[in-house]
Amino acid sequence: MSSSPTTEKVIPYALLGMTVVTGLVDAVSFLSLGRVFTANMTGNVVILAFATAHVSGLSIARSFTALLAFLIGAILGGRVMARSSTDSQIRFAAQAFFLEVAFLFTASFYAIGYRGDLFEYSFQPFALIALTALAMGTRNAAARKLAIPDLTTTVLTLTITGIGADSSLANGNNPRLARRVAAVAAMFLGAALGAVVIRYSISAALCLATAISAGCSVMLFRSGRTPDKH
Repeated sequence: MSSSPTTEKVIPYALLGMTVVTGLVDAVSFLSLGRVFTANMTGNVVILAFATAHVSGLSIARSFTALLAFLIGAILGGRVMARSSTDSQIRFAAQAFFLEVAFLFTASFYAIGYRGDLFEYSFQPFALIALTALAMGTRNAAARKLAIPDLTTTVLTLTITGIGADSSLANGNNPRLARRVAAVAAMFLGAALGAVVIRYSISAALCLATAISAGCSVMLFRSGRTPDKH
């Protein structure tokens, strides 16, 4: 990936912001949409397996909806990124992120008036699961193509493994320690913030996710639009 020094500085901050959005989205989906993850597909596949084994309180339909929508989103994001060249990856990634913004905005609008007590009798949670999973799948395809180390925006297992395995205690030299810790903190912050905001409004939590995602997308688009002048 060819990028200017300015872009190289901006990308990590944009992806950290997207990681906060992941925490927000999974807080909404897990706590309010029926114990399902729409950003973290590792967790969602495990929950789907539990639901298949008839564990109480879990739903095959909801988990499968999230998985299928995420896959469709990944296809959309992959098609966007397939058109990019080495020099235009940042710009096309920003376009994929704008698709995420569109899906999250639609979800935040559709979540207006959401009532948990009507959960079992409404199509609304399935629509919200699908929209947020579409958003996360689209973004993940772009983030995967960018391939910024330790900033996948949704998966922390390898990041946390790296913190330990590459630490001085393991005779390592702590590469990218600050970035790794920041990624974990960003996910934690987003999830905690989402858990608080959804007590008042699911729509507000999704609006906040939309705003952060939009800000990060604009930041990335502007940084990759024109090369630095020397």
